[in-house]
Amino acid sequence: MKRLIVERNRYFDSVFLMRISSELEKLDEIAQAVVAMATPINLENLIKSGFELDAGTAPLRPADLMIAIDAETDEAMTSARSRLEELLAGGTEDESGASAARPSSLDEALATDPGANLALISVPGTHAAREARQALRRGLHVMLFSDNVTVEDEIELKNEAIERGLLMMGPDCGTAILNGAVLGFANVCRSGGIGIVGASGTGIQEISSLIHQWGGGISQAIGTGGRDLSEAVGGRMTRFGIEALGKDPNTDVIVVVSKTPSSAVAERVIEALAATQKSAVVHFIGGRAEKLTETMETTATLAGAALAAVAKAGLDEPPSNHSDHLPEGARVDSDYFIRGYFCGGTLCQETCNILHQAGLDVHSNVAGDPTKKIHPEAQETGHVVWDLGDDAFTVGRPHPMIEPSLRDDRVAQAGEDPTVSVVLADCVIGYGAHENPAGSLAKAATRAAEVSRQAGRRPATILASVTGTDRDPQNLHRQRKILEDAGVIVAPSNAAAAHAAVDLMKGGAS
Repeated sequence: MKRLIVERNRYFDSVFLMRISSELEKLDEIAQAVVAMATPINLENLIKSGFELDAGTAPLRPADLMIAIDAETDEAMTSARSRLEELLAGGTEDESGASAARPSSLDEALATDPGANLALISVPGTHAAREARQALRRGLHVMLFSDNVTVEDEIELKNEAIERGLLMMGPDCGTAILNGAVLGFANVCRSGGIGIVGASGTGIQEISSLIHQWGGGISQAIGTGGRDLSEAVGGRMTRFGIEALGKDPNTDVIVVVSKTPSSAVAERVIEALAATQKSAVVHFIGGRAEKLTETMETTATLAGAALAAVAKAGLDEPPSNHSDHLPEGARVDSDYFIRGYFCGGTLCQETCNILHQAGLDVHSNVAGDPTKKIHPEAQETGHVVWDLGDDAFTVGRPHPMIEPSLRDDRVAQAGEDPTVSVVLADCVIGYGAHENPAGSLAKAATRAAEVSRQAGRRPATILASVTGTDRDPQNLHRQRKILEDAGVIVAPSNAAAAHAAVDLMKGGAS
């Protein structure tokens, strides 16, 4: 039985609701559970899934809560509703029995903790700009997780923040590391002399994690929101972040990562870096490696940016031969194809670029070339890589970094396709991510291999990388071992996995 319930004016953070949906779907006799805010696209998706609003229901608003449950029995429905209320109330309270203070306004929060200097805001987009403005006017740095904020509001907020000497990270900013504090989707890295400014969440994660793995440390990692380097916003917060790191005595090397901006915005970013007179590395996704000055360079990959930063910080250079990570004698049928299934959008884009630059005819939902761009419902033919965190895949369901079942199902299904010879996947750990993404990916890889063998075929080679550190809750080394034990080839970086796939398609290790 399917039931769609609406609770008016009951707002919760979308990431929080995604986790709740995932918890409810683990209950017995629950086929599907979606707890989401009543945005038009969320409602449309639920209706497509067979849920219906009661006749006469007044129009929904984005601040209304929708609860959609498909239960096998009335008892299961009742149990799910009961568990939902526990989860919405904060699970089982604090395990120690102490109830944490829950301020209901910014003023109450500041009264509870007068020393706070940053506000992390996640409210509906229609209210986000107002809340961010109030926080700035109270002297708080802002990390704005919310999206659906107008460009005009973003520009005004960032101008006001800069005037006040404050960070305005976002809108749609999900990753930051400030003074060692991990915010949003981020990894636990040692402190050090490398600072990052990024308009890419998983880009920051990949670079900061590799810097840590290779012996370096992070002074600050400042997120800016994905639109910051657009022509309209002009890199306002990126340039402000660069200036702040330039003045920071604990930062020796500055790294900038983002999608490729217009030439005018890129020039402003380069000028801001040059003005700091510090060593700098720039990675514009899809760009190429180039030495700009004696102290500044661009890189072709995220791993290249981390490697360059570590070198500029005076640390030992780690090995970077991608083919060394292919098992001896590894070969695939080069007449067949690569499939890539990614939770991180930037990691997917990087893979797509590497395959394209190697001469492979690759299609993707993140392809920059319109002739190579495919719709999420398109049939997979040829070389295809998917960003499964795209909005088209996540409406009404958890993001795959939180719940990777969508990625895992695709990996397992690849075992049924005789034209697939290589499967690429990412595994992103850290705060905000699934508690054991390697475990679920390993099971999918095992299922894919079993299906292939039952059909009398050689299983596809599965390549992956783990974005994270040994200090993350999931632990980098433990996650890698889980994958390796399942027969997955684990590369040292996302770029290395993509290069290894190219090597395999061209006849093995070269």
